[in-house]
Amino acid sequence: MASKRLLHHRNIGIMAHIDAGKTTVTERILFITNKIHRTGEVHDGAATMDYLEEEQKRGITIQSAATSTQWKDTTINIIDTPGHVDFTAEVERSLRVLDGAVAVFDGVQGVEAQSETVWRQADRYKVPRICFINKLDRVGADFDKAVRTIIDRLGARPVTLQMPVGAEKAFRGLVDLVEMRYYEFDDGSSGKVFTEMPIPEDLLEEAKMRRHEVCEHAAEFDEKLLDLFVEDQPVEAGMLKAALRKGTLAMEITPVICGAALKDKGVAFLLDAVIDYLPTPVDVDAVEGTVPGTEEKITRGTNEQEPVCLMAFKTIAEQTGDLTFIRVYSGVLEKGVTLYNPRTTKRERIGRILRIHANKREPIDRLECGDIAAVIGLKNTITGDTLCDEDNPIALSKIQFPDSVISMSIEPKNNQDRDKLGEVIGKMMREDPTFRATTNEETGELVISGMGELHLEVLCNRIQNDHKCEVITGKPKVAYKQKLGRTVETEARFVKQSGGRGKFAVVTVRFEPTEDPTKVFEFVDGTRGGTVPKEFVPSVSHGVEQAVSGGGRHGYPYVGVKAVLLDGKYHEVDSDQLSFEQAGILAFRQVAETNSVLLEPIMKIEVRVPEEFIGSVVGDLNSRRGEISEVDVQGDLRVVRGLVPIAEMFAYSSSLRGSTQGRGSFAMELHEYRDVPRNLAEKILAQG
Repeated sequence: MASKRLLHHRNIGIMAHIDAGKTTVTERILFITNKIHRTGEVHDGAATMDYLEEEQKRGITIQSAATSTQWKDTTINIIDTPGHVDFTAEVERSLRVLDGAVAVFDGVQGVEAQSETVWRQADRYKVPRICFINKLDRVGADFDKAVRTIIDRLGARPVTLQMPVGAEKAFRGLVDLVEMRYYEFDDGSSGKVFTEMPIPEDLLEEAKMRRHEVCEHAAEFDEKLLDLFVEDQPVEAGMLKAALRKGTLAMEITPVICGAALKDKGVAFLLDAVIDYLPTPVDVDAVEGTVPGTEEKITRGTNEQEPVCLMAFKTIAEQTGDLTFIRVYSGVLEKGVTLYNPRTTKRERIGRILRIHANKREPIDRLECGDIAAVIGLKNTITGDTLCDEDNPIALSKIQFPDSVISMSIEPKNNQDRDKLGEVIGKMMREDPTFRATTNEETGELVISGMGELHLEVLCNRIQNDHKCEVITGKPKVAYKQKLGRTVETEARFVKQSGGRGKFAVVTVRFEPTEDPTKVFEFVDGTRGGTVPKEFVPSVSHGVEQAVSGGGRHGYPYVGVKAVLLDGKYHEVDSDQLSFEQAGILAFRQVAETNSVLLEPIMKIEVRVPEEFIGSVVGDLNSRRGEISEVDVQGDLRVVRGLVPIAEMFAYSSSLRGSTQGRGSFAMELHEYRDVPRNLAEKILAQG
């Protein structure tokens, strides 16, 4: 059985578009719960959770930060995630291990571009969430309009549990539609102090109507409540909360509350909603995995009596060793124990266990199931790895990260720093699964890849500032890919005779473009009668896969390749694994030389501009091969949405600032890869 402790435990993430107020919400939660005694502001670079130098300088969250606090009798683990699309991997790995989330929306803008991305990520990991409409004290804030954008753009089913009273600067309180009470905030600058009172007469009719809507939504999840609702009988608050909780955990509805976090308004009610509606570790399904080395499915429940099983979801490389963030799914983790890593098939010793509060650490001796903390001492464990009891092994499903879309060359300013740069980049790749580095075999230059210009800029600044390694960078380049144009069959002969034992391998392979381009490579053994001995078939597969990822003559990796080994020949003496591997490489190169289509990343873009600049912005996007899908009206702003190749978007922020007198803003994220128009592809390939 799970302990009673777990019923008073929440693991939540704060997620949203950049500038919606996630970090401010987290800061106010820590202040309201007395975890910190004064608040620091994001715009001043003094927020508790934004402790990296780059975060403080830019006023944005770059990497997710963890903390834990107490509210009433409940422990709440919180992960504050970035809002910028370039750091979407931080959101991805956080949501993988969290039980619930708070989606924060700007009361003026409503749902924005990155809001959609994080919402889809939460859907993928089946994370129940509540919505917090923030910044209701800003000019242009409109609670009901923001809620409508949740319906229109996210396809969600929001249930408003509060009614804001007053708008913009006059935002002074809210009506709790579940308890049917009015809370008025203190006249001073802080909303930490508020007064509970009966609902004023002029608000009572609207409050009753809105509560009726809440009861209508909740009635679907409780038959007794449905009977009361149909008979127009009063519904008690406790029954209503229980039904709403049931609907939230089933991800059928999303409770919506409101406030203005910068002035502490509504944050205490947000904490109450986290406890009332978001899941405990016991409420979520047992985690599913496989028996290592097999396809056999097994599960682990949130139970202290089960064998220990945990996932490493984030790594920070430090001088004293890696700091690895973990979520314990079952059993109890004790300091000093040795666990098994199914990926590496090696044992890992848990050195120290630490409770994390941003950049502060508190040593603890044990960590129970359902909890999140960090450990020091892991040597070969990376993001997404499972650690488990060796006698009861389980491999949990991996965390899926998006492909990088941009790359550039990098080299040390001083030649003696070459080894140091390699070491630093190795550390950063362990920390960030979307940051990749490869060496170009022809030129010998080091090429780094990431999720966008800002991503690479921040990483290069960290190499120079945090690790004191001066570097020279090349111009950013698009991370193109390639696919096969059509199905082709080929015979490849790798035959070398030079006296003594030679090399001999002949393979006939059919190469097909697959329907699913996200599946990089698929190999099928279609041989019959032992024309290729079974021990050499994996060598052919390995050779082809090497050639696919190598990208052929132009170096752009291939995707969506299916290789079917049809036939072959071997020699009793001269054939070996290396011969068949080389034959596999040769087979793919023969086909790829004249049968390749170049692919480019297409970004989904959202540009917000004042109305007077809409013509020039749309015209500029069209000139960049953009496809405009809609132009939305949002107060005095126009929101342009569409698709545009990333190759046309380098330095777009400067161009947008210039054409809108600094009043335009934009966000973009990877949508898909598409064929590059033939005339452009020829130019790109000619440039190499």
